[in-house]
Amino acid sequence: MGLLEWSPVRRIRRNHALEHATVHLLSQRFPGQPMAGRSTPSGFYLYGNVPMEAVVAAAHEALERLHRGERHWAIHPGCGTNYVASGTTAGLAAFLTLGLFPHRRRPEVLPLVILATVFALIAAQPLGPWLQDRVTTLADPGDMEIVGVRALPGGFVRTYFVETRGG
Repeated sequence: MGLLEWSPVRRIRRNHALEHATVHLLSQRFPGQPMAGRSTPSGFYLYGNVPMEAVVAAAHEALERLHRGERHWAIHPGCGTNYVASGTTAGLAAFLTLGLFPHRRRPEVLPLVILATVFALIAAQPLGPWLQDRVTTLADPGDMEIVGVRALPGGFVRTYFVETRGG
């Protein structure tokens, strides 16, 4: 059994997919409202100034859509996986470019580093969604169900926890 199929990791991946699908639906209902999430083996946190009833409805609809096989809801453009993919490829491009010219002064190499980094960022655009699809999310919810949604106290931004079971 690989790491991605280890039970706690599989649950995080499924909750991550549900988190993305929920944020997609909430973003349609509340355009321009900033939102973020963080997944755990037992559910996910949602950060955003949206009503509790909307979070409950969106989470249940998101789970239904994933159960129907609507995999595209599991991929989100604002996912941290995209930033990690872009940052890693840009960093590697800069590192490798500097390594190609070890005896040149940094100011002479800087334009090449910038060029390599820009090309790496362009090339990385499909990498983040690909990694989401194959590594960081699992669009098949299996037997996962929503146990409940609760608002957490305090803070400038409303915080919710969507608790799940199974998966």
